[in-house]
Amino acid sequence: MAKYRKLGRTSSQRKALLRNQVTALFVNGKIITTEAKAKEVQKIAEGLIALAVKEKDNYETVKVQAKVARKDVNGKRVKEEKDGKRVTVYDEVEKEIKKDLPSRLHARRQMLKVLYSVTEVPKENAGKKRNTKTIDVPAKLFDEIAPKYVDRNGGYTRIVKIGQRKGDAAMEVLLELV
Repeated sequence: MAKYRKLGRTSSQRKALLRNQVTALFVNGKIITTEAKAKEVQKIAEGLIALAVKEKDNYETVKVQAKVARKDVNGKRVKEEKDGKRVTVYDEVEKEIKKDLPSRLHARRQMLKVLYSVTEVPKENAGKKRNTKTIDVPAKLFDEIAPKYVDRNGGYTRIVKIGQRKGDAAMEVLLELV
């Protein structure tokens, strides 16, 4: 008996499809797909959530000095003349950052093997680079999703049957985080 569903695709196509759907599940909280795909995505997602729950508190906070560009009221960088050149002015700022311990770093890298990087574009600026932001999906897993499931032993996702798809009568389901 096979250990996974082939979903009528080559291995590279199948891997890309599953990675895409797992990433969409974590970014949006739910996805609508066919039953077979949902069961495969559920396996991967449950494993990643379990990993995040296990490693969620495995970090230390460190204070670091950082150079940050000084900005004016409009959010533009302040520039000044130095030796005939316009140079950006920087301020020293003390920041507190989370430094992953080795096991959490390994978990983050395991997640990045599965998850795609996501760029969120606001609707009013569709098609423009301005105001786009990249979502750190592993950080979202550690900081938002994992704390909800600390007291739970598995069963982080739920499959709800919606009905048959009109085109090919495939059973459609809603896969969501519990």
